[in-house]
Amino acid sequence: MADNADIATELMERRLEGALASRLQATAPVHATECEECGDEIPAARRDAAPWATTCIECQGMREQHARHRR
Repeated sequence: MADNADIATELMERRLEGALASRLQATAPVHATECEECGDEIPAARRDAAPWATTCIECQGMREQHARHRR
């Protein structure tokens, strides 16, 4: 069970990710259509929801999982 510090940390990480994503969106010239990790097509729904995305959902999930384990 998460304590208040864990919840606060998670909330701050989400806010920072959102802020970074909005900055990337402002500077990203073109929507990526292929995942930079596996080369598969990024679904249109993902590109619409997250135009800054350069990976498919599966590869992004793996990136986030690896990042959590490195901490």
